[in-house]
Amino acid sequence: MANKKESRLRRARKLRAKLLRDRKVRLCMFRTPKHIYAQIIDNEPTRVLVSASSVESDFRSEFPNGGNTAAAKAVGLRIAEKAKEAGITKVSFDRSGFKYHGRTKAFADAAREGGLEF
Repeated sequence: MANKKESRLRRARKLRAKLLRDRKVRLCMFRTPKHIYAQIIDNEPTRVLVSASSVESDFRSEFPNGGNTAAAKAVGLRIAEKAKEAGITKVSFDRSGFKYHGRTKAFADAAREGGLEF
C-alpha cells in the first residue's frame, strides 16, 4: 500500500507527462504546511519565467501565516499579476499531484480571477 507522499508523486508524474505533451507554459504550484510557492515554467528551454511565494518579505508582513487559504489566494493573484506583466495569459495548471481542494483550489481560483486562463 502506497503512502500519502508516494500517491501524490504518482499523480504528479502522470499529470506532468500529460502537460509536457501539450507543450504549453505551465503554472507549477507547490505547498508545504507553512508556505505556498508558484512558478510559471517554459518547458522548451526549461526556465522559470515568473515566480511568487508566501516566503517573499513584503508578503510575510501582510500574511504572517503563509499556510492558509487566504495566503494561497494572495499568491494566486500575485502570480497572475506578474504573468500579465510578462505577457503570459494561457498556462497549464500543474498542481504537483496535490488534490484539487482547499489551498490548491483557492490558489487556482485566484489565479483565474487574476486573468490567467487554464
